[in-house]
Amino acid sequence: MDVERGIFLVADGMGGHAAGEIASNLAADTVLECLSTESSDPRALLEEGFALAHRSIQQCCQGDPKTAGMGTTLTAAVLDWDGRLHVGHIGDSRLYHLTGGALRQVTHDHTWVQREIDAGRVTPDAAASHPFSHILPRVLAADEPPDPDLLCVNVVVDDVLLLCSDGLHNMLSAQAILDMLVAHADPGTLVRQLVTAANAEGGTDNISVVAVRIHP
Repeated sequence: MDVERGIFLVADGMGGHAAGEIASNLAADTVLECLSTESSDPRALLEEGFALAHRSIQQCCQGDPKTAGMGTTLTAAVLDWDGRLHVGHIGDSRLYHLTGGALRQVTHDHTWVQREIDAGRVTPDAAASHPFSHILPRVLAADEPPDPDLLCVNVVVDDVLLLCSDGLHNMLSAQAILDMLVAHADPGTLVRQLVTAANAEGGTDNISVVAVRIHP
C-alpha cells in the first residue's frame, strides 16, 4: 500500500501457509513497484504488474520445489487525480465501493461456484456451503499467464473503498459490511471492527482488509 500515490491492494496466498505467503508477498511487492512508476496509463501498468508478478512466482517455483503449486489472489487499485480508480483483479479477494449510501461489489469472484452461479446452475444461497466453494480457476500462479479483470470506477469525496480477502466476505454478509461502513467514519476503526466481527462469526481463514475514505 502506498497512500501518497493512491495505491491499495490485497493479496491472499494459497498452496500451504509458507508458500502462499511467499506468493502473496511476491505479487504485492511486484505490482506495488510497477504501479509506483510514473505513467499516464494506469491500466497498462496494472497489466504489466500482473505479468511481472506471474513471472516472479514462476521463477520462485522453478528455484524452490517446496513452493511448487503456490499461487495468490490479487486485487490492486490505483487512484488518479481525476477521481478515477483503476483496478486489476484476479481470484476471490474483493473490492467494494460505498457511494451515496449504496454498497457495490466492484470485482467479480473468479471461483468455481461463482461461475456456476453465473450459469444458473448454483444458487447464491447454496454457494457458501458448496463443497467446491474453495476452488479458484483464475489466480496468479506459475502455470499460466494471468488473465486479470481490468476495471475503472469513478469516485467522489467521502466515498469509501474496501479491499478484502475471502476471510472477511465469507464471514460477513454484504448488509453487515454496509452497516459497518456507514457506522464507522475512520478507516482504522472500520478495519478493526470488520476483523473483530468476522472473527466473531467463526474467523475460519486469514482476514486481510484495507479501507480507504476519499478526501478532496
